[in-house]
Amino acid sequence: MFSKNMEMPSAKTVISTAASVAAAALLIRSTARDWVPSELQHYVSLKLRSLFSSLSSQLTLVIEEFEGLNQNHLFKAAQVYLRPTISPNTKRFRVTMPTKENKISVFMVRNEEIVDFFNGIKLNWKLVSKEIPSKYINNPDGRGRFGGSTLKSELRYWELSFNKKHKDLVIGSYLPYVLEKAKEVKEELKTLKLFTLKYDRMMGGMGGDAWQSVNLDHPSTFETLAMEGEAQKMIMEDLKRFVKRKEYYRKVGKAWKRGYLLFGPPGTGKSSLIAAMANYLNFDIYDLELGDVRKNSELRKLLIATANRSILVVEDIDCSVEIQNRLSAARATNPRAFSAQRTEVTLSGLLNFVDGLWSSCGDERIIVFTTNHKDRLDPALLRPGRMDVHIHMSFCSPCAFKTLASNYLGITEHTLFFDIEQLIATMKVTPAEVGEQLLKNEDPECALRDLIGFLERKKSATEEAASKAEDGEPKTVE
Repeated sequence: MFSKNMEMPSAKTVISTAASVAAAALLIRSTARDWVPSELQHYVSLKLRSLFSSLSSQLTLVIEEFEGLNQNHLFKAAQVYLRPTISPNTKRFRVTMPTKENKISVFMVRNEEIVDFFNGIKLNWKLVSKEIPSKYINNPDGRGRFGGSTLKSELRYWELSFNKKHKDLVIGSYLPYVLEKAKEVKEELKTLKLFTLKYDRMMGGMGGDAWQSVNLDHPSTFETLAMEGEAQKMIMEDLKRFVKRKEYYRKVGKAWKRGYLLFGPPGTGKSSLIAAMANYLNFDIYDLELGDVRKNSELRKLLIATANRSILVVEDIDCSVEIQNRLSAARATNPRAFSAQRTEVTLSGLLNFVDGLWSSCGDERIIVFTTNHKDRLDPALLRPGRMDVHIHMSFCSPCAFKTLASNYLGITEHTLFFDIEQLIATMKVTPAEVGEQLLKNEDPECALRDLIGFLERKKSATEEAASKAEDGEPKTVE
């Protein structure tokens, strides 16, 4: 409080005094820069920062984008975690759509701030970016390897500020929470991929570079599968139980993986079921052609290069093993006809790949084998732990037909359904054959009558072939 005899300074006096103080500060700073050694300047600066820090109740954690030459996963996790919580007051943000992705990503721009709350604690996030002299650095490709050089012209890091009394809670609980939530958000935004082997993979080395991917846009779901309802329910429950049992698998000492064998005639929907499993779990698919793998060591490297939360598919496993067995027999008969480099995957190598030590190099993986002839497989491949679930993909049933009619024609009931179901119940016709007939005409009445004609012709041809076979004539079926 000012006394009555004291006069308030005028605005002109205040401005003049402030200007004088600012000028004096600049003069002192300039003099110190010229006459005070840099070491002493640095020492004083550190002491002042330490003093201000001790007086402040705030603590700041710095999360840099890179740790040496490797990416800091916590930086990326924070970026993903904060993406959906961009403040409505933010006037600028970054929008990207990466190559081979079909979803737009929105991120904060530098020097913007976001406020988050965790267990009643207020936390301030700020993305800081500093320009640095341009230089080339090795750029990790996301798998811990180096995929080339990129021009680095900025240093980015997060500043996470909060009351220092919450340090243990933030480090022990909040940051793990950020990592877990970021994983969930990443899965929601994930674009499913179908991976296949590169033909020139041996030229560029093995590992992650051996696989190439395209977007998996297969529309198959369990709702559209032409399967019996009980079989669908069993598969879905098994998959759901598998993804929830990480700690259980660890507790019993088993690798977190699950093996499926899909067997049955061609055209019964094995590929559609695999796509439905991928869409249901949001898992990528790795399509492995064993005939393109030259030796067991290459198979192990390919397995290690697959990502977690994925489905590894080995189609027509009976053909692959059968071809390799024939080659092995031929090599034993005439070893000069085969070069030393043309070694194939052996049965023991395949078994080690399925359930040996190498199979544990990753988590939450599903291995699917398909075959048209289950009886041709070695019994060692079929036991639990290697192929845990055996699924028979059978011919079209009346229930499966109704699903196909709903998918193709958009109908669930029709007067012709009874006749079609009677025919299907007495013959062998695949869902693929039925679907192809329904695809030919969009009018339900015409499509169903055409299907009846097809089924009657097929049934007659089958009965005629069986009759000829009984009479000893050559067996022919259209």
